[in-house]
Amino acid sequence: MPTEPVISVRDLRRDFLVPVRDAGLNAAVASIFRRKTRAVAAVDGVSFEITPGEVVGFLGPNGAGKTTTLKMLCGVLHPTGGEVRVLGFTPAQRRHEFLKRITLVMGNRSQLQWDLPVEDSFELNRAIYQTPWAEYRRTRNELVELLQIGDLVRKPVRNLSLGERMKAEIAGSLLHRPAVLFLDEPTLGLDVVMQKRIRSFIREYVASGQATVLLTSHYMADVEALCKRVILIDGGRIVFDRPLAELGDQLAIYKEVDVTLEHAADLSEYGQVVKAESGRIRVRIPRAEITTATAHLLAHHPVIDLSISDPPIDDLIETIFAGPVHQ
Repeated sequence: MPTEPVISVRDLRRDFLVPVRDAGLNAAVASIFRRKTRAVAAVDGVSFEITPGEVVGFLGPNGAGKTTTLKMLCGVLHPTGGEVRVLGFTPAQRRHEFLKRITLVMGNRSQLQWDLPVEDSFELNRAIYQTPWAEYRRTRNELVELLQIGDLVRKPVRNLSLGERMKAEIAGSLLHRPAVLFLDEPTLGLDVVMQKRIRSFIREYVASGQATVLLTSHYMADVEALCKRVILIDGGRIVFDRPLAELGDQLAIYKEVDVTLEHAADLSEYGQVVKAESGRIRVRIPRAEITTATAHLLAHHPVIDLSISDPPIDDLIETIFAGPVHQ
């Protein structure tokens, strides 16, 4: 029997009216009395489904429509057109039963009270979601332990570092045990160690509670660590919606060969040299030529070490947005 999707989006659209006027003083004065606007489609006919327990990467360049889509899925923004259902609810209705089962974490926004200790913000969230005290204490203790913030909860939020505040933000967002997590840049601005801890925590939370996650991030390490499927959006439209593993298969037109030589040499005849330092050279070679090129390279150069790998996913996504790709 088919699994009912947790998130279902059909031809979703959101337009914004933006002011338009010519340059110059006369145009500025005229705009005071007769303002001209035009409609801009931030989200333009987006459709997708997400099933229970999925962790899906929602990726795209700045201004692609990622955050606007997340806000419509949470009910913060009303769609201009189309249909969206989350957990069987229409988000724009903002029903209490719906809000108790979702959370939105934004890396550049704070839901904690700036001048109060973290613990006080946690208890405020408990009251808002009407969580029973026994359940709240159990969840709070579990989150504090998993995120290692036991020493932070008594500090005012303004005294926390960015990484500490982000961990506290995530804990506060999950106190009501949401079934759906909308994560908008949850590791934004964090150092590498803190990013790994946040990823590890999200992975454990999903595994333990069968939560469903839609994640936006500019850190591809987040996506590679957490997501099996990616949705790419550009100009408000979906340009790719497939398993992460297929991204390289579909779009990587070259392999990267790292070679360590006994003596420096020019390897540009094999492909594009993208890095060369201390005898170690990285060459991008067309996928179709990789076997012939590496065999020739090994036969004609003093190779100490050689390895072949797919290009970084960041580069693949840049390739997608450099030119249109159709599903």
